[in-house]
Amino acid sequence: MSVLSFRDVWVEYGEKIVLEKVTLDVADGAFVSIVGPSGAGKSTFLRLALGQEAPSRGRIYLDGEPLRAEPGPDRGVVFQKYSVFPHMTVLKNVMFGVQCSDRRRSARDEAVEMLRHVGLGDNLSAYPSALSGGMQQRLAIAQALITRPRILLLDEPFGALDPGVRLDMHELITALWREHGLTILMVTHDIKEAFKLGTRVIAIDKRRRDPQAPHRFGSTAVYDFPLEKANARVPAELAHLAQPAA
Repeated sequence: MSVLSFRDVWVEYGEKIVLEKVTLDVADGAFVSIVGPSGAGKSTFLRLALGQEAPSRGRIYLDGEPLRAEPGPDRGVVFQKYSVFPHMTVLKNVMFGVQCSDRRRSARDEAVEMLRHVGLGDNLSAYPSALSGGMQQRLAIAQALITRPRILLLDEPFGALDPGVRLDMHELITALWREHGLTILMVTHDIKEAFKLGTRVIAIDKRRRDPQAPHRFGSTAVYDFPLEKANARVPAELAHLAQPAA
């Protein structure tokens, strides 16, 4: 069953075309890795799924219904830059998402449980500035999951982390994906990471190019690889996108 569907989606800013002719379905429970060169429109694709941006043409559906051009609690997002509130403690950062909902009475208990789940149970009173990069990203993930989203959107979530911490985060996000039954869309520049974590890898790039007017053609899904097992080998046609982990 498809949870998200894109139908002939275009994104245009004036004469500049960022995405064109994007048609694809995202199955419920999938872990979709999205790769492509810088500037190809990967983050724009995520913003469309979040509802932060509306397509210029085409339609996007959530569970078969038109997706509203506004973020909702059924979609959580984690960015590469730690999207936490520096003036709030770890606990209050996570409680904030519940306090803005109809679950305010249980906010503290739910936030404490989520922080324990991501390995921050001993840091409830700390401020983000006292946390390492990996711990701040764990906090951002807890923030995103506290609203109980069905879909988790990850925009280069591990790009700023050291290799060892990055591997720990791979294990965490895989465990959370399975335990919470999430559908995940993850943008990454690391092709090996994409094939390690994903159940499907989509490459976004331009099919058509005009050196005289590069802005007149947009990107689309040029490759789509369903994966039968973890740590699948990177296909030769995507080898040019491979980068070592940051």
